[in-house]
Amino acid sequence: MEERNNKTTPAVAVDKGLRSWGAFVVGLVVALILGWWVLPNLMKVTKEQPIAFSHVEHVQKQGMTCVECHFVRADGSFSGAPTTAECAVCHSTVQGKHPEEARFVHDYVQTGREIKNEWLIYQKQPDNVFFSHALHFGPLAELKDPKEIAAYCSTCHINVAETDVPPVYRENRLSGYSENTMLMWDCERCHAEHMAKGNTVASNACFTCHK
Repeated sequence: MEERNNKTTPAVAVDKGLRSWGAFVVGLVVALILGWWVLPNLMKVTKEQPIAFSHVEHVQKQGMTCVECHFVRADGSFSGAPTTAECAVCHSTVQGKHPEEARFVHDYVQTGREIKNEWLIYQKQPDNVFFSHALHFGPLAELKDPKEIAAYCSTCHINVAETDVPPVYRENRLSGYSENTMLMWDCERCHAEHMAKGNTVASNACFTCHK
């Protein structure tokens, strides 16, 4: 009688197996949520740009083009954000009624404070990466329509031409880089495509981009 009670029936074995698989699946789902969403978001901090700059106002309403503020210099280096002095060409005094413009004029133009030093770079590259905008601007010279220029730039950058406020900036607490910083596979993919964007003949060798 005692020996019979110690035997596991097929139904009990199946029930134990299902519970084991159920616990495994639940544990896997929890681990994936923690690893892919919870922990990565805990590692990031959200910051605000010093001024709520409106690209809609400048591009769509005022008719400005990207290259009026973002351009390649004669030495091949790239100007990613305008200086206070460059903005002051139009904003030496308050032109409109937007409170952010008034704050910019009062806090930056009139005090000589440099806005470029405080602007958060969405795609700042690591120090060991060499990237030349001059080498990637070939097809851009043929584009005249602001929408076409914005579309070309948005191949790598956030398309801010249609934003009325700066996009959300999220920074990795450990590395100090924006979550929008391009990853290596983004560059490799374009380099691997022969004549991508009209001028890509670059190698994917490490020394092509790293110094």
